[in-house]
Amino acid sequence: MKIRALIVDDEEPGRINLRYGLAPHAGWELVAECASAAAARAALDAHSVDVVFLDIQMPQETGLALARELARREEPPLVIFATAYNEHAIEAFEVHALDYLLKPFDDQRLAQALERAAAMLEQRQRAAYARAMRAFAEPTAQAYLQQLNVRSVGRIECVQVAEVLWIEAAGNYVELRLPQRRVLHRVPLARLEQHLDPANFLRVHRRALVRVSEVASLERDAEGASQLVLRCGDRVPVSERYLPAVKALLGA
Repeated sequence: MKIRALIVDDEEPGRINLRYGLAPHAGWELVAECASAAAARAALDAHSVDVVFLDIQMPQETGLALARELARREEPPLVIFATAYNEHAIEAFEVHALDYLLKPFDDQRLAQALERAAAMLEQRQRAAYARAMRAFAEPTAQAYLQQLNVRSVGRIECVQVAEVLWIEAAGNYVELRLPQRRVLHRVPLARLEQHLDPANFLRVHRRALVRVSEVASLERDAEGASQLVLRCGDRVPVSERYLPAVKALLGA
């Protein structure tokens, strides 16, 4: 079965490069090329599309705006952004883009994105992807996240925020510490913190957030540095900047 693709880019060289890049991949079929969001809408209404390669900086309407609109469709296509501007990367992943190709990208990087899309379609993760997209496009009245849609190769896993014991930064990722395992989620800690209820999570270090109800005690290590001992048994460093808030929590 062919994977049907749509290219949306206001610049012709960008469309040509993607067209030539897709040509050697026998499992892929290019159904249309569009130079604007308006043309993309018409193409999506006329064709069944599995994957959209979407530029971000376009006149009249950005690719990010179109992606948010696609998220409201009953069965949204997978979105792979292809753009020359890396400052939009985090926002792109917040609309649940499957991948982010930074121009100029080579054949190997494109092949990696195609493999990722094929894996998700093959493992029948389209419904989970659609749910994740709609959760972004149609937020509930609840102000804070209750669920995290974690993407890995070929699948989306829904992690309930209520299960998270603490969170550690790992570059542009975070490690979600759950009772029996760790899950890597692609979002910076500071960005995730903005969407978590401060009544439930406390920043204790530039690299760590902890669930308030998990805090057991505050101790000093052999070097005199502060550490939180959690009910799960983990120890989390506490920096001087956040020490007063931790002491207030413990009533110290």
